[in-house]
Amino acid sequence: MTAYVTGVGLIAPGLPDWTSAAAVLRGEQPHQPAPTVLPVPELLPPAERRRASRVIKLSLGAGLEAVKQAGADASTLATVFAASGADGHNCHALCEQLAGEDRQISPTRFHNSVHNAAAGYWGIATRSMAPCQVIGAYDASFGAGLLDALAQVAVDGQPVLLIAYDSEYPAPLHAKRDTPDCGAVALLLSPSAEGALGAITVAPTTDAAEPLADASLETLRGAIPAMRALPLLRRVACGEAGVVALDYLAPMQLNVEWRPC
Repeated sequence: MTAYVTGVGLIAPGLPDWTSAAAVLRGEQPHQPAPTVLPVPELLPPAERRRASRVIKLSLGAGLEAVKQAGADASTLATVFAASGADGHNCHALCEQLAGEDRQISPTRFHNSVHNAAAGYWGIATRSMAPCQVIGAYDASFGAGLLDALAQVAVDGQPVLLIAYDSEYPAPLHAKRDTPDCGAVALLLSPSAEGALGAITVAPTTDAAEPLADASLETLRGAIPAMRALPLLRRVACGEAGVVALDYLAPMQLNVEWRPC
């Protein structure tokens, strides 16, 4: 399956946006690990903005960055949201509440607990009525989301925005799922080459996923499932044609060919 990439968004530890991340991926400056900086979700009405969790701010920020780069209208875009575990902090808070004597769950906690909460907030923020898919495939979530988005582009002939994101869990859940921080990547995929950064073609393979030469970035790639996209994003940032293997559901992996426009 093939599509054109017209916009990229990225928020991760030490990588506050795509512009900063691209410079790091090109080797122009070192990656400096730092807590993820989350943007304020200005598009949300004040009430929803106050209730927005870390993953809401994260997914909205990355998605809107990709949309802005492409000069697209967010309200018209079909979307695919992919996350390995949704909102770790909200999950922790719910478990903590249920383990105590007062087990009355707040409505805000409850509606933020579902896996499609980020997609719902996206619809509120952008006023989008376009189709939306929400996918979870554990560490393979980026690959699963990419395949779904590419399939929609191929079948419907319309642009699709992929937003893959992950959140950390506080202790004690952190001991079982040790994602260190939250991170997200967004790709706006289009059937048209107009205004595109390049084209991707995805096919199955059994090749091992390509590691990154930079030790700090490689640690990030392995620690946050959404960052499995980093080897592809390095080629995008460098304008470097070629094929990278990305993690999927072993033994199946994904060969992603990048061709700059």
